Amino acid sequence: MNAAVVVGVIAASVSIVGWFVSHVLNSRAERRRVRLAAQLAHVGKQLEELYGPLAVLSYEGRASFRDLLGTLGRDYVPLTELPIPQDILDLWLFWVDHDFMPRNAAVQQLVATKSHLIDGGDLPDSYRQFIDHYNSWRMSHERWKQQGIAYSWHSKTEWPSDFDRDVIKTYRDLLRRHAELIGAVARTG
Repeated sequence: MNAAVVVGVIAASVSIVGWFVSHVLNSRAERRRVRLAAQLAHVGKQLEELYGPLAVLSYEGRASFRDLLGTLGRDYVPLTELPIPQDILDLWLFWVDHDFMPRNAAVQQLVATKSHLIDGGDLPDSYRQFIDHYNSWRMSHERWKQQGIAYSWHSKTEWPSDFDRDVIKTYRDLLRRHAELIGAVARTG
């Protein structure tokens, strides 16, 4: 065989193999970039539509409860000390109607309508406990307002102590993950 033909075949073969390797590597990098971009979009949506609003409502709730305790001049709300002094009950019910119930309704609405964005794919126990707490209290409070049926002035189930912690921890974890994904997408571009 002619040396020029052999050299031409080798050169063509090297070019084809080089193109193929380059194509495979570019395709793999593009698939990774698309996957990272999709993850970034999802985490952004989780932060914007669920965990950001939940975190703000959680921080607001903590601050409001501290304000209530400051107004009462106590480090607890004396709802189990019977009879409850009327001024304390009036203040408590004002806070319930104008702060706690509206905020809890907003939290419930977020959890109900944005549950597909919950990190981990399952409703955490503290979220279920919150729903029980809110529904129990809301119904008893509405019966009192509409029918005058007295109740214990609070939910039959305790506020889930882990709820705020779970929301804030997930919010912070997602903020970190969001920043990491932004960096990873930028490096693939």
